[in-house]
Amino acid sequence: MANGKAAERPLTRIQQKNRQTILDAALDVFSQNGFRGSTLDQIADVAGLSKPNLLYYFPSKEAIHAELLSLLLDTWLDPLRALDPEGEPVAEIMDYVRRKLELSRDYPRESRLFANEILQGAPRIMEALEGELKALVDEKANVLKDWAEAGRIANLPPHHLIFSIWALTQHYADFDVQVRAVLGPGHDPYAEADAFLETLFHKLLAP
Repeated sequence: MANGKAAERPLTRIQQKNRQTILDAALDVFSQNGFRGSTLDQIADVAGLSKPNLLYYFPSKEAIHAELLSLLLDTWLDPLRALDPEGEPVAEIMDYVRRKLELSRDYPRESRLFANEILQGAPRIMEALEGELKALVDEKANVLKDWAEAGRIANLPPHHLIFSIWALTQHYADFDVQVRAVLGPGHDPYAEADAFLETLFHKLLAP
């Protein structure tokens, strides 16, 4: 959120660009160093702006981090929101798996930012985890439970099925260096993961 000085009137195009530059630089810094290991000086340096210029848009490191987490949570929840209770169960779940894998491929810095926050005990996002995220997961877990009780998918603990999808997709972003080191050159981790997860979940979900 911009501070009072910048929020008095709509931002100009240059100001909007600077604000986005700061957020993008902060994403680099936070995803590499975590919240505690990052400083405003580092963010300003990566953004190519002076620290006073950065503070025109954001009053603190905490404000920048909170803005990034807010934007990220929306992005992270969108694939689960899209799971349609009226759709074909296996197809809906596989679409969710693919969308989560695509998020890991396309937004690796965001995934690591989120993982760092969770590893620190989620001090800046716990309210959202216990509120918006939990409510959505509970809602979709009930959809999975209904499908299982109707014999349309295997009878699996629905929350843990969702957790397994998170683990098997976000791993490729959060542990990218390890994945690529083990696979070696000439491999596309995401293409290979997509094929593997397709096989795995089709077998797992079969009633």
